[in-house]
Amino acid sequence: MAYREPGAQAEKPNRLTRRVMVGSVPVGGGAPVAVQSMLTADALDVGANVSQIEALAEAGCEIIRMAVPRRSCLDAFEEVCARSPLPVVADVHFDAQIAIEAARRGAAKLRINPGNIGGWDKADLVLDAAEAAGIPVRIGVNAGSLDEAIARRDDLSLPQKLALSASEYVRHCEQRGFRDVVVSAKAHDVMTTVRTYRQLAHDIPHVPLHIGVTEAGTRFQGIVKSASGLGILLEEGIGDTMRISLTDDPVNEVRACWTLLSALDLRRRGPEIISCPTCGRCQVDLIGLAEQVEEHLRTVRHPVKVAVMGCVVNGPGEAKDADVGVACGKGSAVVFRNGEVVRKVPEDEVVGALIEEIEKL
Repeated sequence: MAYREPGAQAEKPNRLTRRVMVGSVPVGGGAPVAVQSMLTADALDVGANVSQIEALAEAGCEIIRMAVPRRSCLDAFEEVCARSPLPVVADVHFDAQIAIEAARRGAAKLRINPGNIGGWDKADLVLDAAEAAGIPVRIGVNAGSLDEAIARRDDLSLPQKLALSASEYVRHCEQRGFRDVVVSAKAHDVMTTVRTYRQLAHDIPHVPLHIGVTEAGTRFQGIVKSASGLGILLEEGIGDTMRISLTDDPVNEVRACWTLLSALDLRRRGPEIISCPTCGRCQVDLIGLAEQVEEHLRTVRHPVKVAVMGCVVNGPGEAKDADVGVACGKGSAVVFRNGEVVRKVPEDEVVGALIEEIEKL
C-alpha cells in the first residue's frame, strides 16, 4: 500500500473545479493557484494605473482588478485594458450598465455582487454581456452585503449564509446557461472565511474559488491573518486564485502571496531566505545583513534558498539544504554551498560574497 500523509486527500478540491480563462491565465481545473491584486490609483488616471500594473507584473501578479466606480471612468478603463500586460478585471458595484460596457471595452473578467447590482434582471444583462464577450464573471459575496432574506435567517451560521448566497447565485447563472463563473465569499474574520470556503468546496465543488480574507488590515496584521486563513485552505486544496488584501502597497500583496505559496510548496517564483532569529551568541549585525540580502534578492527570479545564520551553532548544519549561505562569527563569516564551507570572508564582504555565489548558480 502506498504511503499517504495523515489527513492527505486522494484528490484536492481545486483539481476538480471547472477551468475558466481570465485572458491567458487559466483558473481552476488543477491549474496553479493564480496570484491577484487590485489597483489603487485614481480610476481616471490611465498612466498611473498602467505604471502600477507594470510594477505588479514585475512582482509576479498574474491577474489585476480595477475598480470602475462611475460611467465616466469607462474610457480610462478601456485604455488601461489596451495597454496592460496583465488581464484586467472590472470591479463593478451598483450600476449594471458599467459592467456591461466594461465587458465590451476589453475587460478580461467582471466582478459583481448580484446583491447590489440591481437585482437579477440587471445581473442577467451583465451575464449576457459577459457571454457575448467570452469572458468569465466572479460572483463576489461579502458578509456586509448578503441577500436580506438569507441574512435574516437565524437557523444558519454566517459561513452557511455566505455559502448559501453564493451557491444560489451560481445555480441561477447555470440555469441560464452561463457557466464561466468564479466565486468568492469573504469575511474579515479568519475562521469565518475558512469555514465559508470549506462549505463552498462541498456545495459547489465544480466552481473555481477566489480566496482571500477581506479587509485584513495593515501589512503586519493583514499578512498574518491572510497567511493563517489562506494557508489552511490552500493546504486542504481549496482555492484556484487568491489575493492577500492589505492596507498597503499592492506590490506587497503580491510578494506575500508568493511567499505563502512557496512556504506551502505549491508554487515557487523567487528566492527563499533562511535566517536565524539571533541570540546572545551572535557577534555581527545579523538583522542588517539579512535585510541587505533580502533587498538584493528582490531582483532574483529563480527559486534559490539563501541562508544567513548568526553563529556556527546555526550554521551549515541547520541550513544544509540551502543552496548558498553564510554562518557568521566575530567580525567574519564562512560561506557555504549545499552545506559545505567554500571560503571565509570579513563581515563587510558577506553580502557581496553571497551575491557572487548566487550568480554562479
